[in-house]
Amino acid sequence: MKHIYKQGIDPKAPLLVLLHGTGGTEHDLLQLAEVISPKSSVLSVRGNVLENGMPRYFRRLAEGVFDIEDLKFRTKELYDFLNQASAEYGFDRHNLVAVGYSNGANIAGSLLFHYEGSLKGAVLHHPMVPIRDMKLPDLTGVPIFIGAGANDPICSPEETEELNGLLSEAGADVTVHWERFGHRLTASEVDSAAVWFGTKFEVQS
Repeated sequence: MKHIYKQGIDPKAPLLVLLHGTGGTEHDLLQLAEVISPKSSVLSVRGNVLENGMPRYFRRLAEGVFDIEDLKFRTKELYDFLNQASAEYGFDRHNLVAVGYSNGANIAGSLLFHYEGSLKGAVLHHPMVPIRDMKLPDLTGVPIFIGAGANDPICSPEETEELNGLLSEAGADVTVHWERFGHRLTASEVDSAAVWFGTKFEVQS
């Protein structure tokens, strides 16, 4: 998968796996990483699917309607890539925190749903429920930040609460941060994620 790897200055800090929104690239969220954990290593990954020329991580059938078979396939593709990248770059595979926005948050959520131990934590900006009617792995103690819009036209507050419930029932330590800027990712939301990250992972500034 096309990606950028940047070595951080703190080898103990979690590596940030950056996952862009629809139409984004591996460059989009690099500034977020600087805010959330500036000393962390970064692995920023471009989605392998194109929708009208716009990169995504998996196909969809319509707005908010996922191609579930492709979602499963692409989730495994990303999971395998993270394993390969760990071997190639020499980072700790068990010390990864995903930072995803919209479609990127959805593939990160799918990793959590499908593969136990795939992520040490996650920052999910405006995610949806990736897949329903499946038993989640044990997520006991896994810290997850969900940034949501109370007036998000793509991801309703009800969807956010459903995702919160599913993750919490699996044992995850979920924090939901609400804003009123629709589906937009705002600086204040990112700042809140950074404060949360520093608390959960004891990042030294």
